[in-house]
Amino acid sequence: MAEQKVKAKSGKKEFVGIVKSDKMEKTVVVSIETLTLHPLYKKYIKRAKKVKAHDEKNEAKIGDRVRVIECRPISKEKCWKLVEIIERAR
Repeated sequence: MAEQKVKAKSGKKEFVGIVKSDKMEKTVVVSIETLTLHPLYKKYIKRAKKVKAHDEKNEAKIGDRVRVIECRPISKEKCWKLVEIIERAR
């Protein structure tokens, strides 16, 4: 499922994605899929990117649908925060 980018009230980027890994302490890897229009063929292509997000309470698990928001750099690769868990994995 492709998700749209949403601007938060603070002007920071906000995405919805699926948790792919939760093996790190207080960190989850979230895969964000977007649909991009091909310039020549005018066909939509799925593009995915993985971001590391800060999960303070370690509550997100693999397969959960989550909302992440941009924040200040927390570590070398982590500059996203987990806002909420939208849907739990079955």
